[in-house]
Amino acid sequence: MKNKNITAFTLILGLWSVLSSFSTQAQTCNLSIRGKVIHMENNQSIPGAYIWIEEIKNGAITDPDGNFIIKDLCAGTYTLKIQFLGHQDIVETITLDKSSFNKTYRLEENPMELEGVEIHGHQDAIQTTTAIQALYGEELLESRGENLGESLKRVAGVTTFSTGNSIAKPVIHGLHSNRIMILNNGIRLEGQQWGAEHAPEIDPFLADEITVIKGAETVRFGPEAMGGVILVSPADLPTKKEHKTDLHILGATNGRMGNISFTHTGGSEKFKGLGYRVQGSAKRGGTIKSPNYYQSNTGISELNFSGTLGYSNKKLGTELYYSYFNSELGILRDAHTGNLSDLQSIIENGRPFSESDFTYQIANPKQKVVHHLAKFKSHYHLNSNWKANLQYGFQLNERQEFDRRRGELNTRPSLDLQLFTNTLDLFVDHTHPNAFSGTWGLNLIQQANTNVPGTGVTPLIPNFDMVNLGIYGMEKFSKGPLEVEGGIRYDLRTITTARFVDGQLESADLDYQNFTAFLGAYYQLSKNLTFSSNLGSAWRPPNVNELFSQGLHHGAAAVEIGDQNLVSEKSFKWVNSLEYSTRKTVLEVTGYVNAIGNYIYLNPTGETFVSLRGTFNVYEYLQANALFYGLDVSGSHEFTSKFSGYLKGSIIRARNTQTDSFFPFIPSDRMDWGLAYRLNGEGKTHKFTLSNLLVAKQHREPDFDLAPAPPAYALVNFAYLQQLDMGENNLNLGLQIQNIFNTSYKEYMNRFRYFTDDIGRNISLKINYQF
Repeated sequence: MKNKNITAFTLILGLWSVLSSFSTQAQTCNLSIRGKVIHMENNQSIPGAYIWIEEIKNGAITDPDGNFIIKDLCAGTYTLKIQFLGHQDIVETITLDKSSFNKTYRLEENPMELEGVEIHGHQDAIQTTTAIQALYGEELLESRGENLGESLKRVAGVTTFSTGNSIAKPVIHGLHSNRIMILNNGIRLEGQQWGAEHAPEIDPFLADEITVIKGAETVRFGPEAMGGVILVSPADLPTKKEHKTDLHILGATNGRMGNISFTHTGGSEKFKGLGYRVQGSAKRGGTIKSPNYYQSNTGISELNFSGTLGYSNKKLGTELYYSYFNSELGILRDAHTGNLSDLQSIIENGRPFSESDFTYQIANPKQKVVHHLAKFKSHYHLNSNWKANLQYGFQLNERQEFDRRRGELNTRPSLDLQLFTNTLDLFVDHTHPNAFSGTWGLNLIQQANTNVPGTGVTPLIPNFDMVNLGIYGMEKFSKGPLEVEGGIRYDLRTITTARFVDGQLESADLDYQNFTAFLGAYYQLSKNLTFSSNLGSAWRPPNVNELFSQGLHHGAAAVEIGDQNLVSEKSFKWVNSLEYSTRKTVLEVTGYVNAIGNYIYLNPTGETFVSLRGTFNVYEYLQANALFYGLDVSGSHEFTSKFSGYLKGSIIRARNTQTDSFFPFIPSDRMDWGLAYRLNGEGKTHKFTLSNLLVAKQHREPDFDLAPAPPAYALVNFAYLQQLDMGENNLNLGLQIQNIFNTSYKEYMNRFRYFTDDIGRNISLKINYQF
C-alpha cells in the first residue's frame, strides 16, 4: 500500500512538472523584439530594411518610419541580423527573459562599391518630434505650376495670406511672414518677407520634396521659425555616371498662363562622387478673371534659374549652389483709388467699377523683384560617429514697387530696396551605436538694408544693419519605439537704423536677446499607431517695418504706421499628433496650443490717408497677448484597389486675451475632401479625382474691419492624371479644373477681398516628360 502511494505521488509530481513546464512556456512565449532602423550618418529612418532571426527562421521588413516588430517569441537567446543594400550588416545576440526587447539600430554606409547600385550624395535629414508633413511624388507632381503658397494648401493646417491671386504667403496655424522660416536648399530665405504682399522669392520647380514643420523650431533654426518651417529640398545629387532630365510644360485658361520648366541632373564617370544639376523655369500670365469680370493689371512674369555642383565620398561632402529668381507682377489697379469717396464706394460695391479686357501688359502699380542666392556647404566625417559641418550663404534681394504717378515720376519706383544677407552655420553632428545622437552649433546672420536714392518718396522703412548670433545644442535619445529629444538656444541681436525724414536724420540702436528651449517625444504605441508631443518656447524680436514704418506701402495699397516701443514676442507652443496607419488607411490628428506674449499685428484704424496718388486705408502695428489653438485632421482610405478617398481639415482660434476680442486675418474653418478612381493598365495608370473645398465664414472678426467678413463658400474641383511607363522614360499628362461651376466667392485671407472677387474657373493642362 505504501509503495502504491509512493508510485501515485511520483506520477502526480511528474504530471505537475510537465504541466508547469507547459504553463511556463505558454507564459513566456508572448515576448517580442521590436526596434527602429536609421542611418548612422543623419538619423534618417530606413524603410525596407530586412530583419531576420536565425533560430526561428522568420523575420520582418521595416515600415516607412523604420520600425519593426517580431512577436510571439519564447524566452531564450536569439541571433538578430539587420540588412539594407549599400550598408554594413548588423548581427547581434539577444537574450529574452521575462520582458520584451527594443532598441534603435544605426546602419553605417558600406564603403564597398556596388556595381549597378545608385549611391546618392549626402543630404541631412530633419529629425523632429513635432508635427511634420511633406509634399512629394504624385502629390507634388499635381501641384506643379502653382506658387509655393498655393502648393502648400494641400497640407492640413496650412493656408495662405494673399494679396490678389498672384501673391500668396504660407500661413501655418495662423502665423505667417516673419514668423515662418523658408529654407531654399538648406539656406534660410531672406527677402523683404515682412510685407503681406511680398511673396517668397523661390521657384517650387526646384523642389523634389517640400516639407512643413508645424512646431516652434527656434532652437533649431532661429527666431524667425517661431511659427514653423518650410523646407524646399532638391533631390540628392548622383555620384556615378547617369543623366536624367525632367521637363514640364503647363498652360492655364485663366490668365492664359504658360509655364515651362526643365531640370537636368548628371554624374561623372571619370570623377566618382561628382554630380551636378541645372534647373530653370519661365512663367507668363495675363489678366486674371473673376467669374463675371477681369481684374485689371493682374499679369505676372517670372524667369528663374538654379545650378548645383557637388562632390561626395565616404569622408567628405561639398556643394556649391546658386539660384536666381526674377519676378514682375501687377497689382490690382482698383486697389488704388483716387479719393475717399471712390474708396468707400468700391468697398461697398465689392467689385471694381471699371471694366477691363484681357492683356499681358503689366502697368503701374506693380512690383519687380530679383533675388540672388549662393551657397557653399561642406561636411567632414571626423570618425564613424562625429561629423563637422560648415555652410555659408549669400543673398541679394532687390525689390522695386511702382505706383501710378504723374509724368516722368511714373517710371521711377516709389519703393526701391536692396537687402544683403550673409549667413554662416558651423555645427557638429554625433551619432552612436547606442541610443544618443545630437547637434551642437552656432549660426551668424548679418544683414544690410539700403533704400536706393531717387524715388522722390520718404522711405517706408529706414536703412538698417542687423547682426544675429545664435548658439544651440540638441540631443536625442532613441530606444526601440521611443524617441525623446530636447534642446536649448541663446540668441543675441543688434539693429542699427538711420533715415532722413523732412531733412532730419533719425537713427536708433536696438538690442535683443533671449533663451529658447524645447522638449519632445515620439512613441510607437503599436504597429499602426504613433504619438508625438512637442513643447517649445520661441521668441521673435520686432522687425524693422513693425518698428519704423511711416507712410504708404505701395504694393499693399495701404498706409502703415510702426511703433518703436514694440518689444519682443515670446511664446510657448505645445503640439500633439496621433497617427494611425495601415495598408489601406492613414489618419493623422494634430492639436496645438500657442500662447504668445506681446503678439504684434497689423490692425486697420478706420482712418484714411489722402494724397496726390490716391486715398488709402491706414493700418497700425499693435501689440497684445494672444492665445492660438486649433486642430488639423488629414486622412485617406482605400475602399478598393481602384477607389479611394481623402479628407483634410483645420480649425483655428485666435484671441486677444487682454481685450477678449479677435485678431484680424485669421483663417476660417475649412475642409477639403475628395474621391479618386484609379485604373492600372500595362505600362499606364489613369487617376480621376473629384474634390470639394468647404470654407466657413469667419465669425470671429475683430472689433473693426473695413468690410464684414465674406460669406462661406464651396468649390468643386476635378483632376485627371495619366502616367505612362515608357521603359527608361516616363510621361505624365494632367488635366485640372479648379472651381468647376465658376462660383463667385471671396476668401477672408485675401487682402483684396474689399475690392474684388477671387479667381474664377481655371482649366490647366500639364505635361511632364522624364527621360
